[in-house]
Amino acid sequence: MIPEKSALVVLAAALGVGVGVGAYTFVYAKGYSYVSNAPQVCANCHIMNKEHDGWVKSTHHAAAVCNDCHTPEGIVGKYATKGLNGFWHSFYFTTGTYPDNIQIRKRNLAIAQANCRRCHGDIVHAVDSRQPKAQALDCLRCHSEVGH
Repeated sequence: MIPEKSALVVLAAALGVGVGVGAYTFVYAKGYSYVSNAPQVCANCHIMNKEHDGWVKSTHHAAAVCNDCHTPEGIVGKYATKGLNGFWHSFYFTTGTYPDNIQIRKRNLAIAQANCRRCHGDIVHAVDSRQPKAQALDCLRCHSEVGH
């Protein structure tokens, strides 16, 4: 019976240390700030400074914040995307394995594309109506620098 209690104590201690270190890291890294809509949060990591500076100078600055373009509509999709992206951003930043030239991932590209089409619906409809039915144009093919 004693070995089982020892294993349980070790497991509880390891869990406690893991939760404690995780909570400390979350507070130290200001993880709570990432649930906001504040664009400055996106520039917490120096790798995003160029994008943030570009957004500040863009016409989108007056109309949209990062989450308007980079997260899906709805609270569940928004925070699921923020959580997933936040995990990978912190992982690559912590391990130092992020590329110098950040590239948008396929899933995030689809989200941005859907948001372009939603906000600019009238223009998109006019452009799409000139295309064959199966060939909706990719907004970011020509407008990749728009927004930032």
